[in-house]
Amino acid sequence: MRKLILTTTVSAFMALPAWAQETSGDDDAIPQETVDSIMAMLEDMQCEMDPDDIEREDDGYDLDDVICAEGGQFDITLDADLNETGRRAE
Repeated sequence: MRKLILTTTVSAFMALPAWAQETSGDDDAIPQETVDSIMAMLEDMQCEMDPDDIEREDDGYDLDDVICAEGGQFDITLDADLNETGRRAE
């Protein structure tokens, strides 16, 4: 009986780091205020996209599948201050 309790306890402690990592939240999550700022900037540019397609990059953000009124679909990169640093037609 003691061996069963010990085994169960050890198993529970071994699973703790994985559980803690899953529940700690997404470290790459973009703050909602940043998402709102990006979406407002795109609206001023007469562009739109799904906010779920905003990805954090090392030095800024990558916007995938941006559709603009000027025509076409683009991938747009932004620096950390939300200045456009690149645009590539898809």
